Amino acid sequence: MKLIANDLAVDRGGRLIFRGLSFTLASGEGLLLTGPNGAGKTTLLRTIAGFLRAAEGEIRLEGADAEHALAEQCHYVGHLNGIKASQTVAENLSFWAAYLGAIGGGGMGSLPLDEALERLSLKSLRDIPAGYLSAGQKRRLGLARLLVAARPIWLLDEPTVSLDAASQAVLAAMVRDHIEAGGLAIAATHLPLGLDFARELTLGRGGRATP
Repeated sequence: MKLIANDLAVDRGGRLIFRGLSFTLASGEGLLLTGPNGAGKTTLLRTIAGFLRAAEGEIRLEGADAEHALAEQCHYVGHLNGIKASQTVAENLSFWAAYLGAIGGGGMGSLPLDEALERLSLKSLRDIPAGYLSAGQKRRLGLARLLVAARPIWLLDEPTVSLDAASQAVLAAMVRDHIEAGGLAIAATHLPLGLDFARELTLGRGGRATP
């Protein structure tokens, strides 16, 4: 399985974010996106996930599940946690597991709900409304959907926000397990993730990219 971006250009509101961006990422590899604020890290992740349309070039996935589009094979974790405050921890995660379902083709398989909660130290809170959680607990709940709905591609935008050191280590282990199982991961961050990614791509202002 290979994720291929070829001569990619994206603009938003008439402003060019980047152009001429090309890279290839294979199964079992991770890509770290770096660069200043406004350089296009979030824009690139959202374009891969299918939320934004490329102005030029293409993104394609080779050697994967032909029945599902690229966007369907991606897990996108952005700045928002995607949880409903009035529902319990377990109800939130059950919704995501049912709504997303499982798509194979590389990476970790889906874990049972309680096993995913246990891994992120949330099992004791399973019946607590999500609105009562701390910022770090809400972030861990948002990340838990990575574990209950299998996807070969993980797109992580500043995933360690609000996480303490112990939770950052848990996330790093999750990403490592996913990559070692043949998945792909692309992470945009200003903070260390505790991982040695195979590739690094630095986006710069003015649409430049440095591999």
